[in-house]
Amino acid sequence: MARPFVCVVNLGCRVNRVESDRISESLARAGLTLVDPDEADLIVVNTCAVTGEAEAKTRKAVRHALGRAREPYVIATGCATNLHPEMLSELSDRVCIEPLKTDIAPRALELLGYTSDGEEAELDAQDVAALLGRSRWGVKIQDGCNNRCTYCIVWKARGPERSVPVDAVLEQVREAHAAGIPEVVLTGVNLGAYDGTSDSDTHVEIDELLRIILEETSIEHVRLSSIEPMDVTDRLLDQMAAHPERVAPFLHLPVQSGSSSVLERMGRPYTADDMRELAARIRAKLPCASISSDMIVGFPGETDEEFEATLELARAMRFSRIHVFRYSARPATPAAIMPNQVPPEVMAARSQRLRALASELARRDAHERVGTRERAVIEQDAIGTLASFHKVRIDDAPAFVRPRIVDVAIIGIDDDGLLHARMCDANMSERR
Repeated sequence: MARPFVCVVNLGCRVNRVESDRISESLARAGLTLVDPDEADLIVVNTCAVTGEAEAKTRKAVRHALGRAREPYVIATGCATNLHPEMLSELSDRVCIEPLKTDIAPRALELLGYTSDGEEAELDAQDVAALLGRSRWGVKIQDGCNNRCTYCIVWKARGPERSVPVDAVLEQVREAHAAGIPEVVLTGVNLGAYDGTSDSDTHVEIDELLRIILEETSIEHVRLSSIEPMDVTDRLLDQMAAHPERVAPFLHLPVQSGSSSVLERMGRPYTADDMRELAARIRAKLPCASISSDMIVGFPGETDEEFEATLELARAMRFSRIHVFRYSARPATPAAIMPNQVPPEVMAARSQRLRALASELARRDAHERVGTRERAVIEQDAIGTLASFHKVRIDDAPAFVRPRIVDVAIIGIDDDGLLHARMCDANMSERR
């Protein structure tokens, strides 16, 4: 019997991306063939529900999958299905709702009427790397969130905080290294809440986990994904600073607003001044740090003055990148029924201004890196990602069969904002 063709479509955050990669691996191990959507007999859609726009994209993605040439079955999983399964199941009798998990294979086999011989396909770490086509691997270390930000629905979709045991994290990192992957990205819904256990039942927090990974694996480079500002401790910064060749000096902080009054209405446990102090601590310990952020515009009651405070804080923190979101009312959240909801046209204008500032700050941070050196992951066609998370073209890069880590000297920036670099000269001065 011919093996069915399947496809995985990912929506949403980096945690979703990691889960989708594992779903793809699970399907391949079950003997199914991963193909492009138009060739698929079954499409898995890993959904997102963080905003109303994300839910709209989820519905569109499922409808689009149903309309593919082979009229495939669609398995919907992920956050949107945990919150509103009926929203998707009512689209077609070819839609199957599955709880959020990475082992979709049994349900896929059942829907397709495919009888497996019971043996998994043999895939080693390099086979998995080729299957996923990644130059860096996400390593999921944590799920769920115990915070109750007034605008957020993710805690309902993902459930309470829980952490992956230390040994299971190390296994993922070692698998990446065995596959020839030069960089892993530690990911979680609330990364800084990591509280895993070791063999001795000792509780391990994020800074200690980082130390263990660096001591007990040979992975070349580690990067932290998004981490809540209040979870960036001096212990974590010291651990990052102690290993400049192996830990990216990069922190993505979802600050959300630069106004202390808005932050209070959001239920965020810090003020704008706390963020200024945090930025100073980060740069004191990691002078070459790149700090990026998520910012929400148009939160209920946001005044012109409060929005100006967001612009002011973004400048003060010298963000290298800002992901700008317009506030999206989520049903059953406190913010959805707050007074003084901001009109859409005001949100649109503020979003445009913040995006313009984000572009300015990103280019400024890139310019400041010209004449310095950084580590970079070369991916393909001489394009790489710097430790600071800027994209770079390495003008004299030889042809590499696999992604790899190199030291580069940053020599300029082009009109499109892309940094250019050369393979590092031994006489190149150290980073600022």
